[in-house]
Amino acid sequence: MLGGSKGFNTNRASSSMASGSRISTLLLSMFATFASIYVSGRLWQESQNRVYLIKELDRITGQGQSAISVDDTLKIIACREQQKKLSALETELAAAKQEGFTSKLLTENDGAHAKKRHLVVMGIMTRFGNKNNRDAVRKAWMGTGAMLKKMENEKGIVARFVIGKSANPGDNLDRGIDNENRQSNDFIILDDLVEGTEDLPKKARLFFAYAADKWDAEFYAKVNDNIYVTIDALGTALAAHFDKPRAYIGCMKSGQVFSEPSHKWYEPDWWKFGDKKSYFRHASGEMYVISRALAKFVSINRSILRTYAHDDVSAGSWFLGLNERFVLVFDLFPELEEANMNRQIDGVALAAGLSSLKVNVIEGVDLFRITFRHLGPQDFMLVGF
Repeated sequence: MLGGSKGFNTNRASSSMASGSRISTLLLSMFATFASIYVSGRLWQESQNRVYLIKELDRITGQGQSAISVDDTLKIIACREQQKKLSALETELAAAKQEGFTSKLLTENDGAHAKKRHLVVMGIMTRFGNKNNRDAVRKAWMGTGAMLKKMENEKGIVARFVIGKSANPGDNLDRGIDNENRQSNDFIILDDLVEGTEDLPKKARLFFAYAADKWDAEFYAKVNDNIYVTIDALGTALAAHFDKPRAYIGCMKSGQVFSEPSHKWYEPDWWKFGDKKSYFRHASGEMYVISRALAKFVSINRSILRTYAHDDVSAGSWFLGLNERFVLVFDLFPELEEANMNRQIDGVALAAGLSSLKVNVIEGVDLFRITFRHLGPQDFMLVGF
């Protein structure tokens, strides 16, 4: 009896243990199943969220149903911008025709300060005995004080008289210019130049170097102090040549080289110009304009640039070996009368001689307008390349 009871108890314990093991396995399986379902649900929800976000992003940016490529989109944007600029330019042109020339000064931002670039810096070559000429220029087109400042600020045109020092430093001539400059504040006084007619080429070279260092401008012009300049016409003409970074602008000519020392236009270096004794093409010295790049070139090379007897020939020689654009200008000044000089030079009708038209501003002073006949398509407007 005792042995049978003991065996029964042992079997009962083994059965209970097996039953408990099956329950644990079942619970563990159920837990694993629920965990798998939960994880799968979360992953599906995340994927749905991502799909939703992508659709929303496409809807907002317009990429979802874009019918054109990115390049085409950029081209459309660029065309719209160009159309806006064209409309703005047309509006400005209409206003300019009503108000006269007003320069849109180019602005360069160096991070902290915005710098305005002038249209042109004009150096008016003058001498000690030419005060009447200077007064006439001030009264006729240059202005003084507030008018001079207004021309700089609104039209971007800076004008200054250019003069050197007396051979006797500090004498009455120097003091006279200093006193005049204190009143007008419109001089460039070149301390390294002794004033004299034979130093005009050096004077032009020093002016361009000085102006290029002091003012940031699109163009730099040399003008004689007996020339009448129409500011609006000058501004309009120069604005048409912004696309020529190395422009040399003026009335192009090629005259005879004189080898006789007694001649008024004697050239000491006449032998350098060949057997025909003819100068290369260059702008007439009454007025010519060079672009910013050429002015910087003169400034950098001021100590080695060669000068000849005349400033216009000297300036032409500086740019002869450069890849510059020669521009024969016919619209710097209004056409008040038909140009009366039609010269044939090397078979090319330049038709751009100086007119004798005088503008009497104050008694005893004659200013001369430079007039140019309009050139037709058959004539040369751009000389060189």
